[in-house]
Amino acid sequence: MTNQFRLFQRASGVWYAENTTNRQQHSLRTHSKTEAERFLQATNEAHRMPAINLQIARAYITASDPELARRTWQEVMNGMVAARKGENGRRWRVAIKDHNFDLLRKLPLLETRADHFLKVLADRKVSTNIYLRRIHNFALAMDWLLKAIIPKAQWPKVTHKSKTAITLEQHLRIVDREKNPERRALYQLCWHLGGSQMDIANLLAEDVDWNDQTICYSREKLKNREETTIKPPLIHFGEEVSAILRTLPATGPLFPNLRTVQSKDRANEFRQRCHGLGITGVSLHCYRNSWAERARKAGYPERFAQEALGHNSKTVHRAYAKKAEVRIDSLDAWEKKMNGKLVPVQFQQTKPG
Repeated sequence: MTNQFRLFQRASGVWYAENTTNRQQHSLRTHSKTEAERFLQATNEAHRMPAINLQIARAYITASDPELARRTWQEVMNGMVAARKGENGRRWRVAIKDHNFDLLRKLPLLETRADHFLKVLADRKVSTNIYLRRIHNFALAMDWLLKAIIPKAQWPKVTHKSKTAITLEQHLRIVDREKNPERRALYQLCWHLGGSQMDIANLLAEDVDWNDQTICYSREKLKNREETTIKPPLIHFGEEVSAILRTLPATGPLFPNLRTVQSKDRANEFRQRCHGLGITGVSLHCYRNSWAERARKAGYPERFAQEALGHNSKTVHRAYAKKAEVRIDSLDAWEKKMNGKLVPVQFQQTKPG
């Protein structure tokens, strides 16, 4: 095996070692050739052992699974996509095109080190962090990795950007400008129901229970999951939503045209409307944040809000509503308010016998 370092002496008489790969040099701090050769031998041996150990490991692994030694991260990504269907599969097909993953695509799993992952995560992009974790965990679960590349506790922390909500004034301006009745109704239902644009666009007339005045639907991104503990959103609606629903088809899809449009195109259309009105920093998905903030301001019970939004995690719901401004009464004012609602009850005493 070729030595990693070579020995040379400078005019000062001091011996140096040079890395033959990257040409970096460092002083051995000795004028004795014998000592320099011993230092050089020790340095080469230290770099040779990991390479020898890796070759030994490959020999054992190849005997048990010939594909394991040459499997790359691109193959793992392809396996993740193949295991998913529908909207979830589409999300994964988009996710693995992330240019940050170009550093890993052709890299064999067994040659991957933690610093490879850290380079991929260097720009602290949230989606890269989330999807790389899932790809890494999938490879671990399939026994394609001998151990975790990065221990769970050492992964860079995911930092989400602050969520922005659409204000009532902005919503009214957007709806007032929209001339397409189907698109206007979509924006109005997003405001009142808090659903994602895809879920609202795919609503059916059969999802509406006029007797109980409720709407119940299955979230698109959860339809192809084999197991989920998240209940379908169940939302009670009032007169404003009733009026909107009566303008839509009585059977079949409520939005027959918009449901055939891709999510990104619906989002672009909304962004164009906002741009024309001088509204910046919001997207069609921000209607979910608006609904959550309105629910919190109104004192809507959190568990009801979670059910309406289709979440089973308090953490997720609080992330949506954390910017809502809530006016909290003092304890004295609250006591007076509650005492005014209490009705004294007189119990009649009965005489014994």
